[in-house]
Amino acid sequence: MLSLYATHNAFQAYAAKALDQFNVAVGRYVIMPDHIHLFVRGGPNFLLARWVSGLKRAISVKLGLRNQLWQPGFFDHVLRSDESYGEKWQYVRENPVRAGLTAQAEDWSHQGEFVVIDRA
Repeated sequence: MLSLYATHNAFQAYAAKALDQFNVAVGRYVIMPDHIHLFVRGGPNFLLARWVSGLKRAISVKLGLRNQLWQPGFFDHVLRSDESYGEKWQYVRENPVRAGLTAQAEDWSHQGEFVVIDRA
């Protein structure tokens, strides 16, 4: 299996570039072996599908992969004002526990937060 540390580093580089060059903010995230959960915010012309495609491609190139690292497609959920970002985060951060990768969510080293985009 490819190193999750290398994947994490490639993701962090992409997220930093997204913020610096395109004003796209990555909030909290959890990297899993074959997918990633993340909270992202862009401007009025932000196209999530294009951004996710670029993310997948950039990480694959950075890691020297010819085949897709991530699951095909993606699932998105728009946070509305009546939903709690914090509640969604608690669910997302438990993914490594539910997958049997760690005993406690806080012990999973492949997670973090770039920009606070909390809606709570």
